[in-house]
Amino acid sequence: QVQLMESGGGSVQAGGSLRLSCVVSGFIVSDNCLAWFRQAEGKEREGVASFAVVAVGSHSQYYSDSVKGRFNISIDNARKTLYLQMHNLEPEDSAMYYCSVGPGVFCASGGWRDGARMVYWGKGTLVTVSS
Repeated sequence: QVQLMESGGGSVQAGGSLRLSCVVSGFIVSDNCLAWFRQAEGKEREGVASFAVVAVGSHSQYYSDSVKGRFNISIDNARKTLYLQMHNLEPEDSAMYYCSVGPGVFCASGGWRDGARMVYWGKGTLVTVSS
């Protein structure tokens, strides 16, 4: 049974940092595309970052233009945890953040970005950035 559980959200001031965590279980990380999405109230879901194992000791990361240079996605295999480190947060980053898993091929192809091909989702963690 695949399970994803996010944590780490909270309220911060603009310019601050947060690290989101997503504990994953029930699937093989190296076979899949793992990603973070966010959805602000009244807005469409946005793919923020994705992570995939390409080969032993090698992985790929993709970021949306809105977070590139500020966010970093990583995984701790021993702890089975996906992270999203967020720096220099802006009020526009306020949203519910979700981690998700889908077929590995969609990381490289870009098919992960709209979320439609992702299969499993966590329940989300809320990030609020005040100006």
